Amino acid sequence: MKNERSNILRPISQTLRKNMTPEEKHLWYDFLKKLPFTVRRQMVIEDYIVDFYIAGAKTVIEIDGKQHSMKEHKLSDEIRDKRLLELGINVLRYSNYSINHNFNSVCSDIMKKIGISVFDLKK
Repeated sequence: MKNERSNILRPISQTLRKNMTPEEKHLWYDFLKKLPFTVRRQMVIEDYIVDFYIAGAKTVIEIDGKQHSMKEHKLSDEIRDKRLLELGINVLRYSNYSINHNFNSVCSDIMKKIGISVFDLKK
């Protein structure tokens, strides 16, 4: 899912991958790596860098900090989510708070949305 901006965004995505937030690290190391799908971190899709992309489930997972509750961020998130949906990609959004305080619920929700059970997770 590349366009001319991909070359501009690729180095940014590589930097983000090397500097994940604590919540992204927690979700990645303690859950997403166990999924029976390949999960890409900080992947470029058209004009966007998504936190996590599960191609096998056509799903993006976004971890949102407090800035996403601001009006301008909400609008840009809505535009981005709409475009990804047009590409056939579902977007799941979770707050940093949810990752930190309701981690098991977040993981259960992701499994439900991508159609797997705890028995499908890698050991």
